[in-house]
Amino acid sequence: MDQVLTQKEIDSLLKAMDSGEISQEEIEEESEAVKVKSYDFRRPTKLSKEYVNTLHMIFEDFSKVSSNAFSTLLRTNANFQLASIEQVSYDEFVHSIPRVTLIGQLHSEPLKGVQLLEMNPQLCMLLVELLCGGPDTKNSIETDEMDNKKEFTEIELAVLQEVVQEFSKIFQNVWSEIVKLDTKVEGLSSNPQLLQNMSPNEPVIMVTFTVSIAGVDTFVNLCIPYVFFDEITDKLSFRSWFDTSHEFDASEEKRLQKGMNDVKLQLEVLLGETQLELANFLHLEVGDVIKLDRKITEPLNSYIEGNPFYRVKLGKKNEQLAVELIDKLEGEQDNE
Repeated sequence: MDQVLTQKEIDSLLKAMDSGEISQEEIEEESEAVKVKSYDFRRPTKLSKEYVNTLHMIFEDFSKVSSNAFSTLLRTNANFQLASIEQVSYDEFVHSIPRVTLIGQLHSEPLKGVQLLEMNPQLCMLLVELLCGGPDTKNSIETDEMDNKKEFTEIELAVLQEVVQEFSKIFQNVWSEIVKLDTKVEGLSSNPQLLQNMSPNEPVIMVTFTVSIAGVDTFVNLCIPYVFFDEITDKLSFRSWFDTSHEFDASEEKRLQKGMNDVKLQLEVLLGETQLELANFLHLEVGDVIKLDRKITEPLNSYIEGNPFYRVKLGKKNEQLAVELIDKLEGEQDNE
């Protein structure tokens, strides 16, 4: 028997055999019987629980990167959260989304299949409004206008093309640890009923994200056909995911350094400190001189994002105030 029995169950079986309620032959027949369970051919399960758990890790990263990327792009807080990962048929996916919606078609070389990114009209119009400079308020878009949306204009599609392109970059990035992808946007569609990318009964992975932007709570769906995983199924196991035996890739380090070069940091220099009575502070005027506890010839302390950095010397360059780095502050180590 595949099932491991507890001591209590073993005692019950032995007691039943001693009392004659059950015979040894019956136990053997039951153990040899074929275990049968129902199978829904309309919802075939293709990926094991272990692989689905790996997908949870991947798309958790997808939601975090999307939150950061769209908060920067929209200049307002955007929050993406992974809601669910389901294995359904393509027909079920199509019938679970609005009849009029935006669907971005993505293709990731060298893997097979087309991935579908679905955004409802409410989210689409909010994104268009924000990207075109509109206010980040919930009432910036009329609800009736979104509910009665029949199609998107050429201008709206051009703006939303950039949004789908941003999602394609994020999708490519989160899969980089498992497989190198070249994800491209193949097109946009507003009617899911007309898409002929897959057969109705084809199994797909439907990933749902909750999205909160400017007080609007909605969803984004990602549909990935099972053929996408055909060549990488073995790489979805936890053993491959946490494998640290692969060789160091110098190109990855250069790519990381290049990405870090664009990060903006706040540099501050402390000129000195002093104490003022409130009465004197309230009567400060332009031209007043405040005496600090440092001389202008002494080195000053600089800080990066509030952390001690270098001792610096004040100066000018090209008629602008500047500082010259002298040496690191005590306790700081060079990371080169």
